[in-house]
Amino acid sequence: MLVEPPASLRSVRGLRLPRPRTERAPAPGAPYWPRLLPLLAALACITRIPSFRWPLWSPDEGYLAVQARMLADGGRLYETVVDRKPPLVPWLYEGAFALFGDATLLPLKVLAVAAQLLTAVLLAGVARRRWGDRAGRTAGVLFLLISVGLNPEDAQAATFEIFMLPSTAAALWCADRRRWGAAGAAVACAFLAKQTGGAALVPVVWLLWRTGGARGDLLRLAAGLCGPVLAAAALTHPAGFLFWTVTGSGAYASFTGSELHVLSRGLTNAAILAAACAGIAPPVLRVLRIARTGSTELWLWLASSAGAVLVGFHFFGHYYLQLTPPLALLGTAALQILPRERTLTAVSVSAGTCALFLTWGLLAPHPGLAHAQRIADEVRARTEPGERVLVWGIHPETYWLAGRAPASRYLTAGLLTNYSGGRDGPRVGEKYAVEGSWRVFRRELAADPPALVVDDSRGKPFAPERIPSLRRVLAAGYERVGVVEGAVLYSRPDSAAG
Repeated sequence: MLVEPPASLRSVRGLRLPRPRTERAPAPGAPYWPRLLPLLAALACITRIPSFRWPLWSPDEGYLAVQARMLADGGRLYETVVDRKPPLVPWLYEGAFALFGDATLLPLKVLAVAAQLLTAVLLAGVARRRWGDRAGRTAGVLFLLISVGLNPEDAQAATFEIFMLPSTAAALWCADRRRWGAAGAAVACAFLAKQTGGAALVPVVWLLWRTGGARGDLLRLAAGLCGPVLAAAALTHPAGFLFWTVTGSGAYASFTGSELHVLSRGLTNAAILAAACAGIAPPVLRVLRIARTGSTELWLWLASSAGAVLVGFHFFGHYYLQLTPPLALLGTAALQILPRERTLTAVSVSAGTCALFLTWGLLAPHPGLAHAQRIADEVRARTEPGERVLVWGIHPETYWLAGRAPASRYLTAGLLTNYSGGRDGPRVGEKYAVEGSWRVFRRELAADPPALVVDDSRGKPFAPERIPSLRRVLAAGYERVGVVEGAVLYSRPDSAAG
């Protein structure tokens, strides 16, 4: 016996949203963008209010701040200043510090607001061109509302993902208008902010194929993609750029070690983002699976972004930010099929969940920052401004807060042990470090021994008793001089730090 589907679903079966079209002349009355931009700007500012509550939200911000200081002091990226990330965001931090000083991240927080606003504007432009004025407003507003739907440490930090999102949205905006060279350049900028930004290439290539792009279009896309990447490699150190951004992270990307812990984190962050998307999930799940939307590239964008979240098997919350632009557009696409009141409901629910996440961000404690500040105070009291220190831990912001230069180019124990985000067990130790890093690290410590060493491992798998090379360094030239919240301080007998 066949069961008839509900009338609400029968009514959308077989419907098809309009294909992308050329921009239409604006309707009579008030101009579109002068009305929409102030709304989006105000919403971008409101949704980023919690980011201004603390000096910094995450160790990634601390890492970038320390990198920027090292670059300003003459360091070279991928030689004496290293990380597993592309150069665009470190350069952004360096430029902001050069203009506004390096004592605060406030300019970067303002730039993060601008990045969110630009992403919303680009998504609004894509939706307006496809489905009309109301859809443009819906897409921009929905993106800003759901983009804060993660742990505040992940959603409010001014780090790689936030500055990657405008380029990913720009890639689709340009491809939608068949501007293939610009689309390739946008994908390149997304990659240069964070490697997973390259996932935006998938929907761009699909649009190129679907629109019957000629060979010249493909060449323009390739030129736009390769040009900025090759330029960045040439401006830094080509071999180092390739190693640190592509080939040197094999151990880091392994799934082995703390599998249950990592899977639990991934499921938790997925559930948090799903809660933030409560307003748009019902239209997407109930309508887009039945109606013919003609939005394959949006699904491909979401799928490729989900694949980017999976890369490395770490599932940190900030990775999930990459999903928010395609989710906002898919939600907007679904709402075009439904009555207008469903759009109001979706936006209202999204606004309610956004308010909850903003409250979380304004009220949540930040014990990691308090710990780093206490250690920084002790480091500052025990050392002189020109002396270098070594913080053996996963809080590189301690260097920035203390105003002291690091004794090594390796700013966290993670690069020297493969410890990251709770991953422990059989794949943490010297032999899992970045290739060649211990040889360089020992040479750095021998050439200019740090005045103070802070062992901030506090029982974690990278503690000195499990790292023979570091244990030998401490035994040969340092003595224990204090303890701060479980972090042990060591100094050389002849140093002022003692």
